[in-house]
Amino acid sequence: MCILNNPHGYEVAAEFLTGRVRWGVNQSDSWLRGYQQFYVSGEVQPIVRGVENHYFGLNFGMRYNFVPRNSRWNPYFSGGLGLGWIDSNAAVGGSQGQDFTFNILSAIGVAYRVNDRWKVDAGLLWEHFSNGGQTDPNPSLNLLGPQLAISCSF
Repeated sequence: MCILNNPHGYEVAAEFLTGRVRWGVNQSDSWLRGYQQFYVSGEVQPIVRGVENHYFGLNFGMRYNFVPRNSRWNPYFSGGLGLGWIDSNAAVGGSQGQDFTFNILSAIGVAYRVNDRWKVDAGLLWEHFSNGGQTDPNPSLNLLGPQLAISCSF
C-alpha cells in the first residue's frame, strides 16, 4: 500500500528471493544475543494499482536476528539499498519519471524456528522507490505492508 506523497494510491504485490550469509555471532547473555546477516534480494513486483505495471530490482543489505536463549521466536530488523527498473510513464503526473530507480528497504518482524533448517517469518516492510532526483519532478513511491516468508538454511 502506498503511503505519504503519491496521488495514485499504488498497490504492489512484492515478491522477493533472498540469499543470506551469517556472520558476527553474539553469544552473550544480554538482550543483544544473536547474529548478523548480509543479504542480496532479487525483486519482482507486479503493480496491482498505479500508473506503471511492474518493477524489477536488486537490494543489498544487513539483517540482525535476536536469539533469546531457549526460545523458538527470533525478532529481527533489516535494511538495505538497491536499484531497479520500472516501466515508467512520465506523461502521467505523479508517475515515475524514468525507468531506472533506486530503492530502500527496511523491515521489522519475528521469525519462528520450526526446526534447525526451517523458519517462518512475519513482519512489516517499508520500501521507497526514487530516481534520486534524475528527473523533475521526482514523485517517488513509499510502500508499507506485511511481509511473510519461509526460510530454509543449508
